[in-house]
Amino acid sequence: MKNISCLRCSEEMRYIGREKLQLGQTGWILGDLSNLISGAMEVDIYACKTCGKLEFFMVDTFEEELPQKECPKCGKKHDFDYPKCPFCNYEYYK
Repeated sequence: MKNISCLRCSEEMRYIGREKLQLGQTGWILGDLSNLISGAMEVDIYACKTCGKLEFFMVDTFEEELPQKECPKCGKKHDFDYPKCPFCNYEYYK
């Protein structure tokens, strides 16, 4: 589990749990065959108790695949695609 701040309201998000999200879709001709072939993606789910925002993170591969950047304000490393630091809320693009 990670300590993550909500990108919407800056409150701390709480860990909800781990779930499998079904990939694929039900089709008119093949029915659920696409779902069976596509499988599922396992994710960790976090929720903000203040505003209700949900965040989904891929299990295991998330930290390995995304490059990290260091916040110039607090010095902590986090995923490069955050618009603001999840630890101190420093905004990169004002």
